[in-house]
Amino acid sequence: MKIQWLGHSCFAITLTNGKMIITDPFGSEVGYPPPKLHADIVTVSHQHFDHSAVKIIPGKPLTVETEGRHELEGLVFTGVPSFHDEAGGSKRGSNIIFIIEAEGIRVCHLGDLGHLLEPGQIEKIGSVDVLLIPVGGFYTIGPDEAVKVVEQLKPRYVLPMHYKTDYLDFPIETADPFLKNFPGYKKDAMLEVTRESLPEKTRAVLLELKNG
Repeated sequence: MKIQWLGHSCFAITLTNGKMIITDPFGSEVGYPPPKLHADIVTVSHQHFDHSAVKIIPGKPLTVETEGRHELEGLVFTGVPSFHDEAGGSKRGSNIIFIIEAEGIRVCHLGDLGHLLEPGQIEKIGSVDVLLIPVGGFYTIGPDEAVKVVEQLKPRYVLPMHYKTDYLDFPIETADPFLKNFPGYKKDAMLEVTRESLPEKTRAVLLELKNG
């Protein structure tokens, strides 16, 4: 499995059989170059414009955007309901956490999570190999809360998302305040992971932007 960051909360997950999953696609108004990759399946955590631009993805990908268990293309997607804020959704609405199971790896995309996880949510999420977590704050959990969520889920890898960059005009923080909690974090163009290569302890990876 190969994981690349396309900007904001959008990742491309490529399986060894060539199938591709894209998470939370965005349009050109966000600031990043819009994703141009073909995808077989797209996940959407919520319907805000910077997370739900499914129409820009070439082809006719299947879309997963609701809670519960979904079996598509031989893969399992589990949506766990959560909120976009710390006030039960009264400020910014609902959010779906997605667990993607493929090739013996469990990838958890937290979407625009706005709060620490409840015990029931942690149980539904289960074990996490790769955690894709918002760290910029303001609209989502910030760096301190993100560290606490990492402690709650204990992933093998953690990849920050939804943070301030030169492309983005949102009033959120960079990834640095989060990453300072992970000395020795790695910066790379891609995370390539197999069941056998998973580290024993949580390791942070900052992915470089892949254009296109």
